[in-house]
Amino acid sequence: MNAVILGIGLIGGSLARDIRMAVPGARILGQDRNPDHLAKAIALKLVDGEAGAEDLQAADLVVVSIPVNHITETLPGLLDAVGEHTLVVDAGSTKVPICRAVAGHPKRRNFLACHPIAGTEFTGPEAAVSGLFHGKVNIICEVEQTAFQIQERALELFGKIGMRIRYMNPEAHDRHIAYVSHLSHISSFMLGKTVIEKEKNERDIFDMAGSGFESTVRLAKSSPAMWTPIFEQNKENVLETLDEYIANLRDFRDKLAADQYEALYREMDHTNRIRDILKGIPLNNKAD
Repeated sequence: MNAVILGIGLIGGSLARDIRMAVPGARILGQDRNPDHLAKAIALKLVDGEAGAEDLQAADLVVVSIPVNHITETLPGLLDAVGEHTLVVDAGSTKVPICRAVAGHPKRRNFLACHPIAGTEFTGPEAAVSGLFHGKVNIICEVEQTAFQIQERALELFGKIGMRIRYMNPEAHDRHIAYVSHLSHISSFMLGKTVIEKEKNERDIFDMAGSGFESTVRLAKSSPAMWTPIFEQNKENVLETLDEYIANLRDFRDKLAADQYEALYREMDHTNRIRDILKGIPLNNKAD
């Protein structure tokens, strides 16, 4: 297999590791806007070297793992550049703008819109790990727009990596992901902001932060360069989730102010069923 990975950070680098394990002898080249990332990826043996235009034409697989605003900008030209039988997949956390960017493209059949629900809060080539996608869900959108033989090749590779597949239309994906991923990142960023603004002594934060705070604020370590375009592209869904979340926070505050502790208990007890919903999901899962 000849593969090219555009964007060799956590997702692209981890996919490179898993492709090497799943397809012995694979030749993997990379491109990255940050030359230091590319150099580190080569030093870490995530990729074998830098990809040129001729490598895109000859590639069996091209993985696009760059911020979503760059995906929509890059994807049409990328499809122009790849070969007739090249499989192009993305890993973007939004799907409507990405699918719209290539709607009607002559090589739309070469593209499979994907969102692997896996990751960590870390970034860059050094964050890449083997097995990141094993047992994780890969959401595929508009599968009917992709040539059948190319679909089969993609599903075979995803199976070797250990992914579970779920099909969804782009609109449903963006609506649901706003709740289970985008809102959780906003909550984490704003919790971190609140604590930093109110607790001026960094030593107090370090000494008093328990595991609950650490796990809740973990996502605040994520890259703003990645998340700002996600919020922009999924703005309407994110605003809707924020309105509902803020309403719940206000209701909680009102009940606390009114000494309605039994009502607070019932709400928290009802919400405890999230344990059963999430049972068996690894802690390093993401929905970005």
